[in-house]
Amino acid sequence: MTRAVVVNRDPAAAQAAAAILRRAGYEVELCAGPTADPCPVLRSLPCPLADRADILVYDAWAGGSSDGGRRLIADVRETYPDLPVVLTSVDQQLDWVEVEGTHRVTPIVGPLDEQRLLSAVEVALADQGMAV
Repeated sequence: MTRAVVVNRDPAAAQAAAAILRRAGYEVELCAGPTADPCPVLRSLPCPLADRADILVYDAWAGGSSDGGRRLIADVRETYPDLPVVLTSVDQQLDWVEVEGTHRVTPIVGPLDEQRLLSAVEVALADQGMAV
C-alpha cells in the first residue's frame, strides 16, 4: 500500500486531504508542520514520517508564510530528493514554486478537491526520481 504523509497546519484541511487519499486506497499519516511541532528537516535531520512515506502532500503555507514554506520545501527536497512532493494551496503569491529541477514539486493551484489531489498524486508518483 502506498503511504502518503499530509502536512498541513489546518487540521480540517489535513483531514479532508487524508479522507480523499484513504478512500483511494492510500495509507495516510498526518503532520501539523513546523508551526505546530519542531520539524527535524529544518534542523537538517531526517523525518520519521517522511522516512516511511512514498509521497508527501504539503500545504504551501505549512511553514507559516510564503518564505517559511519556501524554506521548508527546499529543505524537504534537499533531504528527500527522490520522494515525490505534491504542493497544495498554490497561488500567485508563491513565486518560488518549482516544477523542474532539484526542488521540483507537483503543484495544485486552486481549491483542493478529490480530482485535483488524486491526479497530482498520480503525476508525482509517476515522476518519482525524475528530478534533475
